[in-house]
Amino acid sequence: MSFDMGSKRAYNWFISLVAAACMVLYGYDASVFNSVQGSDNWMAYFNQPNAATIGSINTAYTVGAIFGGFFVGGPVADYLGRKVGMATGCVLVIAATFMQTFAPRHSLACFLAGRCIIGIGQGIALTAGPIYIGELAPPEIRGKIMTFWQMFYSVGSFICFWINYACTKHVERLGEWDWKLVVIFQLLVPILIVALLPTMPGSPRWFIKRGNNIEKARSALRRVRESEEEVEDEILQIREAIEYEKEAISGNYSALWKDKSLRKRMLLALVINAGQQLTGQGSLNSYSTKIYKKVFSSDSQIALINALNATFGILFTLNAVWIVDRFGRKFLLIVGGIGMGICMIIVSAVETETPNLADGAKSMPVGISTVFLLFLFIFFYKPSWGATVWIWTSEVFSMNVRAQAVGMASQTQNVANTIFQQFFPIFLDNDGFYAFYMFAGINFLLAVFVYFFIPETKQVPLEEIDALFGGANHVVQGEEVLAHQKGMQISSEVREVNDKPDAVTIENVSTR
Repeated sequence: MSFDMGSKRAYNWFISLVAAACMVLYGYDASVFNSVQGSDNWMAYFNQPNAATIGSINTAYTVGAIFGGFFVGGPVADYLGRKVGMATGCVLVIAATFMQTFAPRHSLACFLAGRCIIGIGQGIALTAGPIYIGELAPPEIRGKIMTFWQMFYSVGSFICFWINYACTKHVERLGEWDWKLVVIFQLLVPILIVALLPTMPGSPRWFIKRGNNIEKARSALRRVRESEEEVEDEILQIREAIEYEKEAISGNYSALWKDKSLRKRMLLALVINAGQQLTGQGSLNSYSTKIYKKVFSSDSQIALINALNATFGILFTLNAVWIVDRFGRKFLLIVGGIGMGICMIIVSAVETETPNLADGAKSMPVGISTVFLLFLFIFFYKPSWGATVWIWTSEVFSMNVRAQAVGMASQTQNVANTIFQQFFPIFLDNDGFYAFYMFAGINFLLAVFVYFFIPETKQVPLEEIDALFGGANHVVQGEEVLAHQKGMQISSEVREVNDKPDAVTIENVSTR
């Protein structure tokens, strides 16, 4: 397949967006179970499950996602390839979607098992996707492309909310399919990804690391780089970095705790990924209806606000496309943290310092102000702690541990969210909007943490990123390793020639 210079950049965007579509799976699924719980037909189909049972279904998904991300995603992406990782995750989501949609009547166990398998599939796909993007995208547009990773989460929520809204308008005609249609539409994106994966090149870094297959790596890079010179330069950089990692660090995951620089990166990645869920976004996602019921009395108003929230989430994330590579990751995380903290302080003050109406709700001006401030919170969150955390996490780890480290760091979001959501509803019930002052404090602390501890990775080549964390430059060190190996090889060849008996004769003859 041949590409001219313009179409190569377009093709780079195409393959990256297909990989980023793995995040649609996550966004859709985050909304689908919340949606079906509102269906009387779903409740009747599964014998009116109580709150504890519904909580167990949520937990089954989370446990599956953590297991997939921590223990399966890294090895699959490393040993079978990034594309195989994405495909495996999508196939599991497809199979589990059928399990949920066609679960026998009253068989909640089948539905619950489907939720767990979907979690495993997403854990695997969400590990492979950002690594693939990071390894194929050129440094100058890597941040822009990774922005779409977070945006596609909002796209998934958007699709689900509006499908659910359409189904709620035709409940009598659809019957049980009012919830089954919402679930089965989850097939759409994973089938599309699986169909498009064969048209995409493999990761050149994976080709060289797994089998030292330089020709396949070169072929993959030729499809996404503008010139032969770029291809050869990048091949050399990858080889040098991988050689150094094998010689000086470790070829396996043990480097994550053996190497001081990698330990530091892992700790920073765990903190900011957990921090992403502690900003307040995780709670807004899971409990937006419960939160808005403290302000609004109309269910239809709340449903409309939730749908608009998903829609604006897409638009707000797009802001990162033009600012993430212009202002950098660190700047966005700091500004986002401060902006979210201010929003949380004001929304807490507006709600707690104004009187309630007779029905327990707030006046319309207070309601509008609350919605505006929470939408403003999303405006700050989406391009910063939403998109940028994923970007930073996917680009800071060296090749030898990248898949495992990204999988573990990203699933810390689920771990933090699971723990936090155990007590937040109680906090909200007991203290109302005073709970949001806690989020304000967390956001300011996160901004301070980033200022002091997170280095800027804007437009830094992946193979040279180690130097930012007190490690060696893997390209420079790898150059020395390769040069040493080449010298040893030449010395060995010279010795072999001189050790042959006829070599002495030839040498003697040539000196006469």
